[in-house]
This record gives sequence, structure tokens and C-alpha cells, in this order.
Amino acid sequence: MKTTIITLLLGLALLGCESSKKEESAPNIIFFLADDLGYGETAVYGQQIIKTPNIDALAESGIRFTQHYSGSPVCAPSRYVLLTGKHSGHSYIKGNDEWNERGDVWNYKKVFSDPTLEGQRPIPANTVTIGTQLQKAGYKTSILGKWGLGAPGTDGIPNLQGFDYFYGYNCQRQAHNLYPGHLWENTEKIFLDNELVPPGTKLDSLADPYDPDSYSKFNQKEYAPEKIHQKALSFIRANKDRPFFLYYASPLPHLPLQVPKEYTDRYRKVFGEEEPYTGNEGYFPNRYPRASYAAMISYLDEQLGEIISTLKEMGIYENTIIFFSSDNGPTYLGGVDFNYFESSKPFSNGYGHTKGFVYEGGIHIPLIVSWPDHIKAGTTSDHISAFYDLMPTICDISGTEAPKDIDGISFKPALLNQEQERHEFLYWEFPAYNGQQAVRIGKWKGIRKNIFDGNMEIELYDLETDIEEKTDVSEQNPQIVKKIEEIMKQEHEPAANEKFRFKQLGDK
Repeated sequence: MKTTIITLLLGLALLGCESSKKEESAPNIIFFLADDLGYGETAVYGQQIIKTPNIDALAESGIRFTQHYSGSPVCAPSRYVLLTGKHSGHSYIKGNDEWNERGDVWNYKKVFSDPTLEGQRPIPANTVTIGTQLQKAGYKTSILGKWGLGAPGTDGIPNLQGFDYFYGYNCQRQAHNLYPGHLWENTEKIFLDNELVPPGTKLDSLADPYDPDSYSKFNQKEYAPEKIHQKALSFIRANKDRPFFLYYASPLPHLPLQVPKEYTDRYRKVFGEEEPYTGNEGYFPNRYPRASYAAMISYLDEQLGEIISTLKEMGIYENTIIFFSSDNGPTYLGGVDFNYFESSKPFSNGYGHTKGFVYEGGIHIPLIVSWPDHIKAGTTSDHISAFYDLMPTICDISGTEAPKDIDGISFKPALLNQEQERHEFLYWEFPAYNGQQAVRIGKWKGIRKNIFDGNMEIELYDLETDIEEKTDVSEQNPQIVKKIEEIMKQEHEPAANEKFRFKQLGDK
């Protein structure tokens, strides 16, 4: 009897140790990044038309941030900031760089047959990314989706930048077709069963723009977002017994307007008849542009739901932290009716204020984080943060040390409702759309635009009373403007790439 009791107690002790180890094991980390999704395009952030039940449920299970910012107002520099923890003043990649000196990089057919023309200018071999840090911590790392930070055959490919597995688009230009001729799996080019239709292809000259059959060549057999999604699910299943990092960089809802017909049909019943988008600005035409755009966001939402269902099926949901965000604000072209959807609400909408610009609509983005038994469900945070905070936050969560030379601050305490260190300011610069800088200090937002025209004046907005940034109050607040000007000077660092330099700021 005594032996039995001792054995039982020993068994309970071992069970307790195993339980403790399980609780303390490194969490899986998923960063689900939408592409060009506006702050106002999900229901939990105020969208009234497009249905996003899975994104909404993620917020209900975790925390929703209302004062979070992207790294930049366009794709590549924003993703670089996300992965490195360095703001755009200190970034190697400060803008989209198609590496044009290689040749005719915008010729879709030439690029298809010649990989040396594909992809963007590569980030350096010694770049420290979230992926490299998590690999050191024993994580299996992957990126599924759109890369845009280094062409095939260069030091910038995902497999040389901290990611064990990659599947998707290497090149941002190639992602201008969601039924592409190929994707990449690690360093192998994977051909898809789709006809090669270059972006910008118009309707046939005699086609009826009101006939859905006129658009058949733009919706083909293999839909890249679905191919990418299935690889993401496979990655989760294959790594359920070890900590993993899944950087899910979806190409949705970035243009062109392409989505399987059954998804568009759901919204056609809601919207009824609508005028076709016949195509310009380098994007494909679409018979039902409003229905298709809404469907792309709902498609993205369903994919997030399937990720969560798979985590639960594998028994690892409770030990997985999920981030959901967007790389920048919404687009203003290609058939997207941003006014109809109020894509940037409550910020100013349309060209000049959304994607490509450092106004709130271009860089103020959604952020939702869920972590069962750690983050209190259904909470909202007004902590002011940016993409460069994600590197230290993810390192903090995984138990690995963040690099010393970054600009970010871990907001893990904010996730756990603990005392949180705050930024004195946030900073952006963007050497495109005529040159821009921006600073946020508390409620104040300073913007300098048209720098390449020699403009050095700073607009100032009080975001507490003027979230649409309509009333410039710089003349009434000269001391705030002076402080912002000092920060702009202090945080700007001349770019390694001449293409990104600001001669007006003293760069040589």
C-alpha cells in the first residue's frame, strides 16, 4: 500500500512537471498580414458592408489596437520595417525599388521566362530579421505569400533571411496577377496551370463590357491565394509538435480585382447590378468591381478562420499567439470604390491621403492580437505603436533577445495589461510621391510633403480634434513644429541606395 501511494504521488508530480513544461513552452507565432487593407475595411473597425466574422472573432478573443501604424505607406519598405525593427529613417529599404537597371522588369512575359528580371532589389546578406532571431530560439520559420525584399538568386531571398520555408510570390510585380504563371517554393520555380495574361491586359476590342463571359480569361484555374493558403495549413500541421513562426503575407486584397466567382456571387446579391471596371492603371478589368473587392476581403477573412480551425484541430490553438494587421492603407485606383466602402474611415479617404502618403489613411492600420489565457478577451488598447515595435515584441514573447540597434519597443506588456513603456515619438520618411516625412508626438502629427520640390514647411494636426487632418495648426503651435523639425533632422539617415536619398535634407 505504501509503495502504491509513493508511485501515485510520483506520477502526479511528473504529470505536474509535464503540465508546467507545456504551459511554459515557447508559443507558436503567426503574423497574418493583409495587403492594402484599410483601417475601415473590417467590421470590427467599423465596416458596414463587407462581412469579416473571423477577423471580428479574433478581436473578441483578444485585443484590438486603435493607434497602430505601418512602417511605410507602401509594400516593400513597410515589410522591411516589420521584419527588422528599424523605422524608415534607418531602413535599408525606404521605398519600392524594382531594380530597373537589370532590364525590362515590367515586361510580364520576359520576366516569366527570365528569373534574373524578377523581384525587387535585395536586402543585404547580413540583415537581422524576426526570422533570424526566431531561428536562434529554436523556431521553425516560414513565409507564405508575398516577399518583395530580394530577387531570386540573390542574398535577399527568404531562405537566406531567416526563413526555413517559403512559398508564394518572390516579386511584387508578379503579384499584380492572382492567377499567375508561377510561384516560388524556396528556390524552385513552381509553374501553375494558368494562361500567361500580363497585368494591364484589356478586354478584347469587340467584347461586351456588360457580359460576364468577356472577363473569363482573367479568372483561371489556379488561384494563388488558395495555393499559398494550403501551404500555410500544411506548414502548421507539419510543425504542430515544435514552436513555429508563420509569417502569412497574403496578397489580398491588393489589386487586381480577382477572386473565384462563387465569392463574387455572394455580394452580387447584396449590391445588385453595377457598372463594370474596364481596366486602366495597369490592372485587369472586372465586371463586378464592388462585389469582387468585398469578396476578396471576405476570402481573406475565411482563410484566417481556417488557420484558427486548423490550430484547434491540431490541439495547439491555446499555445499560439496570432497577430493580424495590414502593410499600409487602402488603394485609390484599379476599380476599388473606396468612397462606397469608406475604406479609410475615420480618416480622410482617396488619393493623397491613403496608400502612398503619410497621412493617417496611408499608415494608420488595424492590429488585432489573440493569445488564449494570456490576453484578456475583448479588450481595446490605445497604446501608440508601429511596425518597428513588432521585432522586439515577438522576440520578447519567444524569450529571445532583440537586436540592440533597432527603434522598436516591445509592447508585450500592453498585450498583458501591464505597465507599458511608450515612445516619445514615431517617425516615417518616404522618398516617393514627391518626398515625405512624418512625426507623431502624442496627439500631434507633423507632415512635410513635396520635399523634392524644395518644400520644407511642416503641416501640423491635432489628432484628438482633427482625425481627418484637415486643419493645419502649425502657425498656432510653433514650439511643437520646432520639436518635430528637430526629430525629422535627428532621425533621418542618408540611404545606402542613391534612389532613396533626399538631397533637400542634405544627402549626397
